[in-house]
Amino acid sequence: MSEYINRQWRLAARPVGNFKDTDFTWREEPVPALTDGQILVRNIYLSLDPTNRIWAAQDSYLPAVPLGDVMRGVAIGVVEASRNAAFPVGTFAQGLLGWQLYYVGDGKGLTPIPKIPGQSLSLYHGVLGAIGLTAYFGLLDIGRPKEGETLVVSAAAGAVGSLVGQIGKIKGCRVVGIAGGPEKCRWIVEDLGFDAAIDYKNEPVGAGLARHCPAGIDVYFDNVGGDILDAALARMNNFGRVVACGAISQYVADRPPTGPANFLLVVSKRLRIEGFIVLDYLPRAQEAIPQLLGWVAEGRLKYRLDVVEGLESAPQAVRKLFDGSNRGKLIVKVSDEP
Repeated sequence: MSEYINRQWRLAARPVGNFKDTDFTWREEPVPALTDGQILVRNIYLSLDPTNRIWAAQDSYLPAVPLGDVMRGVAIGVVEASRNAAFPVGTFAQGLLGWQLYYVGDGKGLTPIPKIPGQSLSLYHGVLGAIGLTAYFGLLDIGRPKEGETLVVSAAAGAVGSLVGQIGKIKGCRVVGIAGGPEKCRWIVEDLGFDAAIDYKNEPVGAGLARHCPAGIDVYFDNVGGDILDAALARMNNFGRVVACGAISQYVADRPPTGPANFLLVVSKRLRIEGFIVLDYLPRAQEAIPQLLGWVAEGRLKYRLDVVEGLESAPQAVRKLFDGSNRGKLIVKVSDEP
């Protein structure tokens, strides 16, 4: 398959703090010939996620990316050559296709996806893929919100948080979002329908929670950790639920966190804190996807994509996740849709 030249970002160093250009190495090389059972996928949209930082730095729920290997990443692509009957040419697929133009492999772990008429494939990154499943199952299975309860969401203008807040509204909750900057706060209230927003960059989160959650917090969806988690624990109601989705404030920290100062409240308030990984819910994806797609069609679930052009931009673009400059779900357009 010498007519195919792959372009890749390989991990060159374990990141310290935010990603640097020198953490990656650019490689161009011919695509090897397919063997029986293999497929060639051309990547179209690459998702950039906070978990990229974890995968690059350390072992977690997946082993750390070995130095010198293609950087791990979720992407959507199209099968352009195949020696695998499960993935005929023209199939769209989503999975860990990596930071590269072409994936060659046996397709293990990849999911064939249908092209929805009138919709871009990027819909799968915005709502129907891992982001949507994270919001859906994290809130509904773990948070278990009830109508009339107060739901607080951190990183509320992010890819997951923005969906969580809207699903909370659909389920009848009062929803308060925590976000950074007036524009993000305006967006989640005026465009997404949150009841209130707290700008953590311009006021203490504890004061904002006291003002907007006078009856306390029943469900806290945590994407941030750190001081914001502490502030939320202080306002939790008895028997409240904390959904531990992420802790982006700690991913690029210079030193390990000291831990929530309010953790004793977990005992006195009889709180339930549960973490989860969306990979555990992939077998149940078909429970969520029709509902998510229906809410999108009804205009009840909105999303915003921050699209960066070109695979070569990925190392610079991923830093936006940690300096707060991204606007919605961050993706890289690697190549054109068919």
